[in-house]
Amino acid sequence: MAEAAAIVGLVASIASLVDLSAKVVSRLYDFTSTSRDVPESFRSISIRLPLLTTTLESIQSQAKAGGFPDDATQALKAIVNDTSEQVSIVQAYLFKVLPSDDASKLERALKALKSLAKEDKIQQALGKIHKNIDLLILQQTTRHVDMGDRVIEKLSKLNLTSAASSKSFGVCLGRAPQVAGDTFIGRTVELQQLRDCLSPKSQPNRQRIISIVGMGGIGKTQLSLAHIRDCPDDYSSVFWVNAKDKTSLRQSIADLSAVIYPESANPATPSADDEEVKIDRVRRWLSEPENDQWLLIFDNYDDPRLPGMGSSTGYDIRAYFPHRAQGSILITTRSPRLLFAKQLPLKKLDNVEQSLAILAVRSGRTVDGELIIRRFEDASATKLALRLDGLPLALATAGAYLSQSADSFDDYLELYNSSWSDLRQNSRGPMDYEERTLYSTWNVSFQQVRDQDPAAAELLKLMAYLDNKDLWYELFHQDIPDAPEWWTEVLKSRARFNRAMSTLHDYSLLEVNRRQYSLHMCQHDWMLEYLNHDFDPERCRIAIHCVAANVSWMEEAEHWVKNRRVLLHARRFLHFRIKAAVDWNGIKFRKLFQLAYLYDQYDMNAEAEEMYIRVLRGYERVLGPESTSTLDVVNNLGLLYSKQSRIAEAEEMHIRALRGKEKVLGPEHWSTLDTVNNLGVLHAEQGKIVEAEEMCLRALRGYEKAWGLGHESTLDVVSNLGLLYSKQSRIAEAEEMYMRALRGYEKAWGLEHRSTLDVVNNLGLLYSKQSRMVEAEEMYIRALRGYEKAIGPEHTSILEILNHLGVLYAKQGKIAEAEEMLIRVLQGQEKALGLEHTSTLDTVDSLGVLYAKQGKIAEAEKMCIRALRGYKKVWGPEHTSTLMAIKFLGVLYGKIAEAEDELSSAPLPGIRNVASGASQ
Repeated sequence: MAEAAAIVGLVASIASLVDLSAKVVSRLYDFTSTSRDVPESFRSISIRLPLLTTTLESIQSQAKAGGFPDDATQALKAIVNDTSEQVSIVQAYLFKVLPSDDASKLERALKALKSLAKEDKIQQALGKIHKNIDLLILQQTTRHVDMGDRVIEKLSKLNLTSAASSKSFGVCLGRAPQVAGDTFIGRTVELQQLRDCLSPKSQPNRQRIISIVGMGGIGKTQLSLAHIRDCPDDYSSVFWVNAKDKTSLRQSIADLSAVIYPESANPATPSADDEEVKIDRVRRWLSEPENDQWLLIFDNYDDPRLPGMGSSTGYDIRAYFPHRAQGSILITTRSPRLLFAKQLPLKKLDNVEQSLAILAVRSGRTVDGELIIRRFEDASATKLALRLDGLPLALATAGAYLSQSADSFDDYLELYNSSWSDLRQNSRGPMDYEERTLYSTWNVSFQQVRDQDPAAAELLKLMAYLDNKDLWYELFHQDIPDAPEWWTEVLKSRARFNRAMSTLHDYSLLEVNRRQYSLHMCQHDWMLEYLNHDFDPERCRIAIHCVAANVSWMEEAEHWVKNRRVLLHARRFLHFRIKAAVDWNGIKFRKLFQLAYLYDQYDMNAEAEEMYIRVLRGYERVLGPESTSTLDVVNNLGLLYSKQSRIAEAEEMHIRALRGKEKVLGPEHWSTLDTVNNLGVLHAEQGKIVEAEEMCLRALRGYEKAWGLGHESTLDVVSNLGLLYSKQSRIAEAEEMYMRALRGYEKAWGLEHRSTLDVVNNLGLLYSKQSRMVEAEEMYIRALRGYEKAIGPEHTSILEILNHLGVLYAKQGKIAEAEEMLIRVLQGQEKALGLEHTSTLDTVDSLGVLYAKQGKIAEAEKMCIRALRGYKKVWGPEHTSTLMAIKFLGVLYGKIAEAEDELSSAPLPGIRNVASGASQ
């Protein structure tokens, strides 16, 4: 009975300590009878300590009666001693911070008590007290004493908690979206990154916080739920809360209280105070010692209120983290400003097969029982996947629509491109995305931006009239006549512009790249179709002005590189909605001329002609037919027609421009000489060699006198003379002219300027004509690499170089390589230039010669006849190209072997026309 006596003594001492602690807490409540600010942890312990007293008194009675075996006595003794120690700790701290009976010190005491509740030592002590109370109550409520003894002994040894404070609740997703596992595609790298960062096994004894950051619709929520499916056993408990706003978050966390403490669930409508109590209980449970294996998911935290983000509706999520820095926290957000978390940026799906898989699963469409990624041979699904640009929400929306209709992938693509608003109104979207549809997911973010920075919101709306890629400060930084106030505000400095763009980036409405910004294609669609549902002529006018003002003239360094950036945005004005609504009469003629010049430089011939004619009519009406500005447009129209092999129209324009300039400016003015040079080039193309040389020499003498020997205009004519002499087989003179032009261009413009590369290409042609094959190939390769870098791989000049290489390979006997190259060139030219363009016909002619060398007589005849008919139609029956085609066809019908000696010379691009522009 010695053990029982010892327990009786301990019970008596503990009872006095418990009574003292209960009195202190009760005294606190006496002071705060009108306040509910007492921390829940102390409120709870004050309620449970009297229960402990009653329980210990019962144990004391049983001990006195000898009702416990020795092992149970020892287990109870350990629990009671531990409880005594923990209550002593709490008592000591409470007496330090609570006033005796001075009500004036109450407010300060409450603050101290709140601070005390967050201290680790107090949290540990209170947690152990709760645990021990539960163990002792469990022992007393067990029907059979011997069974209770065994339970209490095992629980004590295992250091487990009771059911009321269990630390394992499995996966509790509450109202999270229900996402079927088979609808989640890809993201294997991101899933592994989440596991590496969040798993308690990988980073024990520390708090793990990661934020999945990305634009709306990119699949952040789906990725977080896939992570749970991927590794559910990594966590003791998984909780999901809705963090889209403060109200939703508080309700979600309060709902968790009923999961963790089911006995406290109250079906009655909770008050704000009850909600606060529940939130505090959940945070306290998450902070319990040794309870650090849980995962808490804050989903859709898209409206932060953090330093630098002054949202009027947002909040700081850290106020709802556990008191103790432990456990795993996963946040999905559009904001990259959560610097307290490790960031996992989520980008679009780059693998088109993953996009196709989403379309297949969501639409239920298969071909012969297989997913469309393997069997959709007409590529319609691939076209749709590429158009939606790897955005999971857009792909899922398309799939959901197609699963409910008989439309094809092509039908949906047509609807999306031409009837976006109609599709928005009649598309339900995937169920697992809830209210955040493709057509509304960015609306909330836009409203948040508008609240914080109205000028940034206006700037975003204007970007709908530009391309979605490659946006930079200088593109916008233009002096806009009659600009609205918001434009003046946001463009007053680079720093102000950057601040606006930073605000948009904070809500994932654009991406920041190196020295440029970009928008997702689907976001861009939303901006035009939703934010600009009613066409805004002022925003469109500003966009056109900005693009035109950034066009570089040929005289400017790296003008091809600069214009290639601008061209993307100029093409945006051809979008059917913009083109149909824009009022070109409200745009200055000068800006229209710059756009026409840009389209012209990149072989957008129809668009360039339409714009030139619009400008020409305007100048004729306002300035008169002989104004130098009018004549510049006439000159450029002549060049455009010449490029299209519309020879008669080109000659008419050049003659009109020459006569007008000679009359207004004089015969030796540099602008007059530009037109003289252009007319010389046209004569060379017509086969009028004498007239061509006369014009070129006149231009050369004038330029040398006006500008000097090394001026770029002088060099242009020198290069043209080289081409002319090459046509006349005056090889030595041609090479001399080319080398003079090349040295001058390299000095003036550099090794990779378009003018330099044109001469390099023409030298390759000259060397090929002389059978200097190695030197010719070297020149072609240099020109090809330079062109690809300067003007892009899809420009028609690239096709011309490939054509030359094809002819060269044929001469070298590399027949297979030559045929492959020429067929590629022909397909590109037919698409870009048309079936009857002279460059296309030159390639047809070259293929005919190649087939003859191979003995493919039928194919050779077909190509030669096509080339001959085309040359006759374009050039007439007396042109050199026509005559050469007739000669070769005669050889083909006669002795086939002689065809090897009749390889027609390749086309001669790169003749230096002089476009008007910079002087406008």
